[in-house]
Order: sequence, then structure tokens, then C-alpha cells
Amino acid sequence: MTQHPAHSGIAPVGTVHLVGAGPGDPDLLTLRAARLIGSARVIVHDGLVDPAILALARDDARLISVAKSRARHTMAQDDINALLVREALAGHDLVRLKGGDPFVFGRGGEEAEACRAAGVPVTVVPGISAAMGAAAASGIALTHRDAASTVSFVAGQCKGLSDQDWTGLAGKGRTLVIYMGLATAAAITDKLIADGLSPEVPVAVIENATRPGMRVLRGVLAGLDTIVSRHRVKSPALIIIGEVAAREHAGQLAHIAESVL
Repeated sequence: MTQHPAHSGIAPVGTVHLVGAGPGDPDLLTLRAARLIGSARVIVHDGLVDPAILALARDDARLISVAKSRARHTMAQDDINALLVREALAGHDLVRLKGGDPFVFGRGGEEAEACRAAGVPVTVVPGISAAMGAAAASGIALTHRDAASTVSFVAGQCKGLSDQDWTGLAGKGRTLVIYMGLATAAAITDKLIADGLSPEVPVAVIENATRPGMRVLRGVLAGLDTIVSRHRVKSPALIIIGEVAAREHAGQLAHIAESVL
């Protein structure tokens, strides 16, 4: 006779909720994300999740940081996957909280696969991606009938910059958005110019999008590395390359806008 989990001494398997925290401003959370954050007893979060969002958690919630940086990884991705599975198999429903959207350079796909392989149910709550949030907050239209009909998202550091083929992603009528590109700004510039992109194409670097202290730094592709180093830009930051980055009136909604020659 099969025993019900409640009488067998075996805890029921919990659910992992992959939740997008958006670009930073708590007001940009989805209603579902806010509800889950406010009710979760366990929250596993990235370092880029704004403290104001973590403050929405219940007082007795257990907050587990798995923050990563280029120089230091608190926890390897395989270990994060194992942590999620372990907590769920112990019977805990938990929120895996990620900046932006879980499935846009958030490794949410890897974590979902690991959970499902272990028999752990997963739900996904999308968030406003970092690119969408940064563009809206800075007044940059990623697509515009007069400037761009195509937009592409790439990672500036993902298994080696040289492994990525960006041919045709930037240029006239196209917008290129680069995640995680601060440390490789010089290599990004060389790569795009070698592919035939003009050194004078407009660029915008957006730091701390939607958050207090947001900065929008503008210039041209040839000066991208100088913008990043001169202004000591820190993560989280995005790079937008294309005509839309310099359109008239772009940036009127920004908290701070600086022209970089």
C-alpha cells in the first residue's frame, strides 16, 4: 500500500519559482513577482538584485546570496543548481530571484533544466529585461522607424568574446545591446570596427538603470573604452550601439545624462 507523503515521513517536493526582478526599481516588478517575493520563506538571489526589492521579503525569510562578479564567484553555477534542487527536495518552495529576466542572460534555462532533471517542479515569472528597462529609463527607443528596425542582444563576456559571431548585428538600421561588456569594452570596439562598423557610430553606456544614481554616458564607438574607464562605470551597466543612442531628445527622461566626446 502506497503511503501519502504526509504520513510517510517524506517531505513533499517544493517548487522553484524563477523570478525576474527587473532592472532594479521595485515599482517595475510584476504583480506575481512581488507576491512571490513577499510570501517566500526561502529566496536565493543574485548580487544585482536591488536591496529595495529584497526588503519586500517577509521578516522570517531566509535570504541566500549567490552573487557573482568577474573577479570572484561566491558559488559556481553547478553548485547553485544543486542548492535549488536540495532546498526543493527538502520540501521548501523557494524563489530564485534574478535581475532583469531569468531567461535573458540569467542562466535561468540551465537552472530550470537541472531542477526538472531532479524531478523538481519549476515555474517562471518573467521580468522587465535589463535592456528594456535601461532603454526606457534613458529615453532610447531600441527600434525607431527612422533609425532601427532590428535589435540584437549579446553578451560581452560569455565563454570568450572571440567565440561570438556578431557579423551583421550592428550598423545602419540596427541596434546592438551588449550585456556584461564593461571589462571587454576595448575588445568589443576592435571587434566591431574590424567587422566594418564605423568608429563614429553612436554609443550609450547606461549605469544603474532605473535606480537612484543612474547615469547615461554618450559618445562614439571609438571612444567606448574611454567612456567606461574615465567615468569609472560599474556594473550593472549596459552598452547600446546604433543611431538610436544619439537621436534628438533621447535621454530627456534620464536622471543624469553626460555627453562624452
